[in-house]
Amino acid sequence: MTVHEILKQYWGYDSFRPLQEEIIDAVLQGKDVLALLPTGGGKSICFQVPALAKEGICLVISPLIALMKDQVQNLKNKGIPALSIYTGMSFLEVKKTLQNAAHGNYKFLYVSPERLETNLFLEYLPIINISLIAVDEAHCISQWGYDFRPPYLRIAQLREQLSNTPILALTASATLKVQDDICEKLVFSKTHQRFQQSFERANLSYSIFNVASKQNKLLEILNNVKGSAIIYCKSRRHTKDIADMLLLNNINASYYHAGLSNDERNKRQENWINNNTRVIACTNAFGMGIDKPNVRVVVHYDVPDCLENYYQEAGRAGRDGKRAYAVLLHNSRELSDLLLQPDIRFPDKDEIKKVYSAIMNYLQIAAGSGEGINFDFDLAVFAATFKINILTATYVIKTLEQEDMLSFNEVFFKPSTLVFSSDKNQVSAFEQQYPQLEPIIKGLLRSYEGIFDFPATINEDELAKFIQKKLPDTQKELTQLHQLGLIDYSPRKDKPQITLLQNRMYADSFVINLTEYLKRKENFKNRIESIISYVNEPVICRSRMIAEYFNDAGLKACGICDNCITQANLVISTQEFEVIAGKIFEQIESHPIMPKEVMKKLTGINKDKFWKVTDYLISEKKINITKEGQIEKNNRCFQ
Repeated sequence: MTVHEILKQYWGYDSFRPLQEEIIDAVLQGKDVLALLPTGGGKSICFQVPALAKEGICLVISPLIALMKDQVQNLKNKGIPALSIYTGMSFLEVKKTLQNAAHGNYKFLYVSPERLETNLFLEYLPIINISLIAVDEAHCISQWGYDFRPPYLRIAQLREQLSNTPILALTASATLKVQDDICEKLVFSKTHQRFQQSFERANLSYSIFNVASKQNKLLEILNNVKGSAIIYCKSRRHTKDIADMLLLNNINASYYHAGLSNDERNKRQENWINNNTRVIACTNAFGMGIDKPNVRVVVHYDVPDCLENYYQEAGRAGRDGKRAYAVLLHNSRELSDLLLQPDIRFPDKDEIKKVYSAIMNYLQIAAGSGEGINFDFDLAVFAATFKINILTATYVIKTLEQEDMLSFNEVFFKPSTLVFSSDKNQVSAFEQQYPQLEPIIKGLLRSYEGIFDFPATINEDELAKFIQKKLPDTQKELTQLHQLGLIDYSPRKDKPQITLLQNRMYADSFVINLTEYLKRKENFKNRIESIISYVNEPVICRSRMIAEYFNDAGLKACGICDNCITQANLVISTQEFEVIAGKIFEQIESHPIMPKEVMKKLTGINKDKFWKVTDYLISEKKINITKEGQIEKNNRCFQ
């Protein structure tokens, strides 16, 4: 089939979104491709369509287990066979999955980056016909990005065995520096292509309010803007407090964070998606992979620590193309507190060593051992046990992840799985020896097809009802069958997990890469300064500021953000405009100068009018803003 026929058959669309077809064509030509598509821009179609058009299987590398599972399920719902391998699966489950990838009729294999260097994966890699490598959330490969994950650096090693297989790297938000780093770390060929969709969201109005009472402002917003809403908060406690406050004010609301059970998270998410809940108050654990088109407003109740996160989260509003609002609430103290974050987020080496030792002691790991083992890990219990500030513990764990010592999965859910480890003759003999266990064996065989060949996801509640036993008795019998060696049974897990990626270091040999660590700290500081500048900016169009941050220059003023509306209401006569513009050009004739310095010299001129004229001159390319934030004359415009 052609790519258009594939799009129509499996997705029901008659045409592609902007840039999708160009990206797909480049992939089908065998080129390495970096695709920067804003949130909601349809990234998955860019690798799923060409994969279906090619022979072989597409290897999809994704860091998000929940998103990975959703995409695999969505593909299966379309009749497209897909597989996934992620942290927490047993050896047998992984082996069966790789065997199916090598010999079965599957089109997609989703893999978490940690799995790429395991001996089992490398053993099967040569016999899997991989036609395309898709790297989702590709900014994770760059330590200059906002979500650096060291396991992503292993992807380049695939090229040693798959030198002729093209790589498609996808991300929603990456600065030019991060884009260059992605291409370098993935060893892109000289003929690689880059595609960047415009960051313009013509229907999305950005606004920022410095308010004394955030609660009152939030109520005002939700009473004025009807429809579905997301409220992003920095703390779990805030999500519940806000949801309770909204309910007291007759606004249908719920809350969501990683501390809830998997079943509860799924239930609340579904209620919101299906419009049974109007407002969801949540941490940034919510929203990834959710494509709800009719969200009318996204409110940030707290200032995020970078524009990358803010843009992605705000971009969940108005995907149906209708007018929507992205509102950020703040107070002056918040901005001051943000400036303190680099020292908090990046503890000194002694603090890191102290927390590392405490984690190893908590997990009871002896020096020189532990690599590859998973542990349930309750961060709050750990912090209380060792009297460590929970935020300090959180940021040290993040550092240890970036140093490739461990991985921490806070939103973890692994359903129960079961496969028979005996053949049918052995099962019959076992039933004669243990007749009391025959009903549960028969129940398994009748409920789950293919359970001799591949681990099946089982539901103990349904199984208990089917064999007419109580749930605890059913679970006990499954455990007994496992202990007797008839089955390989892995009960569900719904707790945060730590996986050790290295053996525990001896105390006198503990080391981190301090040079790179301090570079990441400086980069984080720069991102904070960028979001503070964005919040404090009184004049320049907010859409343009975001676009320029991501190297999407030349965007026209949106006309609907708070700054654009303020400027539109500010009337300037032609004569007044020419006077202000003339004085600006006088000041920058010989050399660039900071806007504040220009304003000091233009006595008697209204500050807002100065900024309105400046913004217009920038949009008309008569003046430029340098990297240092200075105003300079655009000489090409006057040649």
